[in-house]
Parts: sequence; C-alpha cells; structure tokens
Amino acid sequence: MNEKYEILVEEHHHGTRLDKFLSIVTPLSRTRIQSLIKDQAIEVAPKKHFDAHTKIKSGENYTITVPESIEADPLPQDIALSILFEDDQLLVINKPADFVVHPAPGHSNGTLVNALLYHCGESLSGIGGVKRPGIIHRLDKDTTGIMVIAKTDIAHHSLSQQFHDRDIHLKKIYLALVWGRPYPTSGIIDVPLGRHPKDRQKMAIHKQGKSAQTSYKVIKSFNSKIDIQSQISLIECELHTGRTHQIRVHLQHLGTPIIGDPLYGKNRTKKDLWPSIIYDFPRQALHAHKLDFLHPTTNEQISLSAPFADDMEDLIGELN
Repeated sequence: MNEKYEILVEEHHHGTRLDKFLSIVTPLSRTRIQSLIKDQAIEVAPKKHFDAHTKIKSGENYTITVPESIEADPLPQDIALSILFEDDQLLVINKPADFVVHPAPGHSNGTLVNALLYHCGESLSGIGGVKRPGIIHRLDKDTTGIMVIAKTDIAHHSLSQQFHDRDIHLKKIYLALVWGRPYPTSGIIDVPLGRHPKDRQKMAIHKQGKSAQTSYKVIKSFNSKIDIQSQISLIECELHTGRTHQIRVHLQHLGTPIIGDPLYGKNRTKKDLWPSIIYDFPRQALHAHKLDFLHPTTNEQISLSAPFADDMEDLIGELN
C-alpha cells in the first residue's frame, strides 16, 4: 500500500529549500525526497513548477505519495557478518578487508548489500523505494572497520541527517599505520579535496575542491632497528568532513602516506629496514576504529569501537 503525507507550509518554514523542508517534516531522507520529486510523486497546491531547490512559500500544501517498496535486485546471500550492535532500527558491523559494499560491474555478488539482505530479511523497509539496507556511509573496499546500516526509513533519515549536518554527537575515529612521523605530532589538516585532474580514480588537493578537515595525532611511533631515523607511526584521525579518500589524501599531504595504499602510499623508506610483511602489506593499513552517534528513535548516545582485522593486528605485532 502506498504511504501518503500531506504537509502545509507554515510561516516559519517560508523560504526553505523544498527537499530540506520535506526531510524535516517527514521520516523520509533528503535523498529519497529528491528521488520522489524526479518521479513526480509529489504535488503542490496551488500548482506550480518546482524542483528540489525550489524555495517554498507559506500556505502551500504538498502531497507526497510514496509508492510501495519493490524487491531489491541484488540477491540475499548467506555471508557471515561481524556484528557490533543490532536492534530493530539499525545494524553496526566491523567490515573486513576486500569486501565491496554495493553490487557493481565485476562485483554483482558477495557484497555487503547481498549479506545484509540475507541477514535482515523482512525487517527492511523501503529505503529509497527499494527493499534494501540503508548504507549511511561508505568505506573503501580495502578499509576495515565500523559501519552503521539503517533498517528503516526513520533510521535512514535520522542517521543521514547526522552525517550530513556533522552533528555534534557524531564522531568518526580512524587508525592508520603510516610511513614516517608527522611534525607536529598532532594538529588539523584543513585543505580542500577534488577529483585528480589526470587520474579520475584518485582525489587530490584542489583549490576549487570541497572543504575537508581531519584532526590527527600520533599514538605510537616505531623505530627501525637498522636506522633509528626511519620510522613508522600509528596515527589516530578524526573526520570532521566525509570526502572521498579524505584520510588517505590528507596523510599523503602531511608527508606520511598510509602503508600499503595503492593510490597514495608511495613508500619513501629504504628497503630492508623493516620486515617484508610491512613492505608487502596488500592494502591500505586504515581502520575505522570508533563511531559515536545518536540512536534514531531513542536519542541515546551510542559509542562503539571495532577491533583491528587480523592482518593489521599482525602488522602491529611485527612492529612491536
């Protein structure tokens, strides 16, 4: 059965963007509202042409007709998940390395979405108009760690808003093993990021790019037994924005690229100073360690942490 919402614009909302207004007064996310506008599932009285950017006027009456959810294209697959927290609204997992989040050409099966469809079953609502888990934020395929997934439209709306608005209750902490030791040993990297001008697979520092801020601090440094000037550092990073490859590019900019990073991690350390496991590490040594957020329905502060994957644990063990 279709869901229906009828909303009258009151004086204090006059001049607000349409998609923002409707995401505030309904449990639908801003992305979902934009999709419904494109699908002509939203009407206004008195009638006028509008899009997501339209500034609303007091007295206007908007009717939203949300079509019944359809089944997702990806097939459910029984893939084990490392679950850190779960209730009827959301699921938090510790994502392993080499685990693609969404089905895509070359990765139509074996993805996180396939696993979630199997695990959640009928508990999923029609997020985005399709019965599928709501991926609130992404991790690169080879980045491990904590991810939160919405099971319902209400959870998807609330969590998406927290991530989009940089809510004061939201905190994202990552740990990275890097070549070298930054000076100073703590600070804020505040440089804009944009698409690389020559390599579209990469991001780069870009004057016309989007604002990006990362706080960092050195947790521990390791000295080579052969050359004490050659160091490797364990760095904690807190994301204040969520740009693609943000930590990877920012740490490269700092002069301390992440070990194993195939795009940004060029090793500046001489060979044979460290065990081969470090030089041969097959992925970026980056882990989403902690996540704090407000529960979408109880408003309880949720604080969770994810242990290192075995390969990164072995790497730190070798350094110790």
